[in-house]
Parts: sequence; structure tokens; C-alpha cells
Amino acid sequence: MNLSYQFFRLGAQVVFSVLFNVRVLGRENVPKEGPTLILSNHQSYLDPVLCGLGLNRELDYLAREGLFSNRYFGSFIRSLNAFPVQRDRADTRAMREVIRRLKKGGAITMFPEATRSADGRIRAIKGGFDLIVRRAEAVTIPTVIDGAFEAWPRHQKLPGMGRIYVQFGKGITSEEAKKMGREEFVNEINERLRIMQNQLRRRYGKKPINYQKNQGAESGE
Repeated sequence: MNLSYQFFRLGAQVVFSVLFNVRVLGRENVPKEGPTLILSNHQSYLDPVLCGLGLNRELDYLAREGLFSNRYFGSFIRSLNAFPVQRDRADTRAMREVIRRLKKGGAITMFPEATRSADGRIRAIKGGFDLIVRRAEAVTIPTVIDGAFEAWPRHQKLPGMGRIYVQFGKGITSEEAKKMGREEFVNEINERLRIMQNQLRRRYGKKPINYQKNQGAESGE
């Protein structure tokens, strides 16, 4: 790990353990090396840090381009392996950079919902990562964060305290992904994320989310 990343990660582990009592499960599912795409749901600003807390390998991640407009903050997040993406359009430059880093054996975190959840639910995810997986021959790790929405919902200016869980699911190899059609692969990831979230919630005494009730709203019915 680069020194900035390692220092920040160690500090974050201490702070997050105190404030959020973070529990990480399934870290054995994340390869220790080789091209790896971490696909996570998106509950709060804390999510990029949460994805990297329990792993002993560096993660790169995409960050909204506007976050780099401040020279000092931009330099800081670049030192933590962030690189910019334009959210209002198909950013082919960012996607090429993702593929380049993966082909070099890196691990990258992406949030395919594209925005933070408004209510803690996992919304229908957007595609694009399917092409990345095929071109970079990366392993896909479905990842779920639960509890971060309660700790820092999008309408709240500052985080509160709470308990947060991070679950790394079993990986999908690029060969397995290639056997699926694009829509099938995207739907498979969406379904796995929702199942994993409810498994976590049941395991720790939280009420599971009824996604059947929400399907009509997502499809515009």
C-alpha cells in the first residue's frame, strides 16, 4: 500500500470502530491479487472508506468530478487512489481508466446505483460494469453495506453514530459473466445485492426490506 492510503486506512479503522462499530464479513471472498471489481450498494458518503476497511489490499475508486475542484481536497483523495468521473454523461475516459487499472491487476470499487440511496433500499443498478468485466477479465465481488444510511442519510449534513455492516459476497469470474447476457448479468448482481442485504438484516435482528413491493415504482408502474 502507498503510505497515504495505509495511514488513512489505519486511522479510519480506529475512528469507524468507535463511531460505527463496523463489522466486516466475507473478506475471504476478495482475491488478494489480480483484477477485481467491488460492486457495492451506495448508502452514504462513508461507503468508499467502508469498502476498504476490512481488506489488506488497496482499492481504487471513482469520485464525482466536482470533488476534485478544490485543489487540496482533490489532492487528498487522489492520494487515496480516487480518480474523477463525470456523472451527467457516459464518461468513456473514466471507463478506459477503470479498465487500464484493472488490467494492471488493481482492485476498483464502483457504486452501480450511481447515487446514494434515499431510503436505504438498493435501487435498480445501472449497467456499464458488465463491459468492464469482460474487457478487463476481472472478478466481480457483490458487496453490501447496511447501516450507513441510518448513520448518515443523504438529507443529514453530518454523520451520527450507529452500527454498520459490510458483507463481501462470493465472486463471479469473468468467464461466468461472459456466459450471461448483459441484462442477465446486471440483474444477477442486483438480485445478489438485495438478497445479501436482507440476509444481513435478518442475521442482526433488523427487519428485511420487501423489494417485491418496490418493483412497480422502479419500473414506473
